[in-house]
Amino acid sequence: MTVRVVVVDDQAVVRVGFAAVIDAEPDLTVSAQAADGAEALELARACRPDVVLMDIRMPGMDGLTATRLLTAMDPPVRVLVLTTFRRDEYVFSALRGGASGFLLKDCEPQELVDAIRTVAGGEALLAPEITRRLIDAFATGAVGPRARPDGRLDALTGRERDVLREVARGLSNPEIAAALGIGRSTVKTHMNALLAKLSLRDRAQAIIFAYEVGLASPGGPGGPSARG
Repeated sequence: MTVRVVVVDDQAVVRVGFAAVIDAEPDLTVSAQAADGAEALELARACRPDVVLMDIRMPGMDGLTATRLLTAMDPPVRVLVLTTFRRDEYVFSALRGGASGFLLKDCEPQELVDAIRTVAGGEALLAPEITRRLIDAFATGAVGPRARPDGRLDALTGRERDVLREVARGLSNPEIAAALGIGRSTVKTHMNALLAKLSLRDRAQAIIFAYEVGLASPGGPGGPSARG
């Protein structure tokens, strides 16, 4: 099955470049290109893409607003956000807005096409570098509200909380397995269970949730300093 992609960026040369990389893959095709969020919405309604490759900063309707509207459609459209992060203080909002993946704009072509396939397949993608930067942003107070109680935490088992803390540190499933002394398949089982109980879509939202409710804290056992 061919994955249909809409490329959204206000710079024509960037759109053309991404489109060339995507169209070179036998299982991917660019259905349309848009210069802003409003155009992206129109095109998404018309061609029902599998993935929208979304820039954040654009004139008119920006990528944040477009992402929220796209992911609220029925059925929701999966959005892969391209970001520079250091300059995009809006990444936290994009995470909250339902984006399925986050990739740096200076990524390698193979990373881009792999990310599109991952998101199209129903998985979330949060590049390790972006995870680290997100945690750093929490540590400096650049993003995120203060910790607030959330009754959903009561539904988690002790081990599920342990896994969530490790996720908030930016660890992968194999790293979590090693840290907790459990099998990788067990980590995956706990991960799926906690996402379902918390009504979260993916690891990106899980990281945000852990910090929002105070389960993880900058400099604490679940915070970035725990990585050593």
